Formats: sequence, structure tokens, C-alpha cells
Amino acid sequence: MKSKIVVLLFFVFAVLHQDLWNWDNRSLWFGFLPVGLGYHVLYSITAGVFWYLVSSFAWPTETEAWADLPAED
Repeated sequence: MKSKIVVLLFFVFAVLHQDLWNWDNRSLWFGFLPVGLGYHVLYSITAGVFWYLVSSFAWPTETEAWADLPAED
């Protein structure tokens, strides 16, 4: 179940990364920050938190445990 949610959110992030709705927006946030740049700042922070959570809660520990086993001769 966790992996399906991660894959779904990955594709949501991929679509949101395109931000087609901001391409012609010339307004400024806080009087100096272009909307597209501000959007990508928030997007990058959110993506970083997302990947931190994925690596913390959805990491395949079984694979890691298997890799740590001694090799069979």
C-alpha cells in the first residue's frame, strides 16, 4: 500500500512541477519575488519533505537486510 501511494504522489509531483498556470503570471510575491520562482521554492521544499518521508517510512528495509546478509559460497 505504501509503495502505491508513493508512486501516485510521485506522478502528482511530476505534473505539478510543470506549473503551466504560472507561465504568463507577472505578479510578484512580497513585492519582489516572481510567482514562478516563489512557486518553485515552495515546490522544492515540499518535494524535499516528501522524499525525506518516503525514505523514513517507505524504505524497503527487507532489501537492505538481505543485502547485509553474509554471502553464501
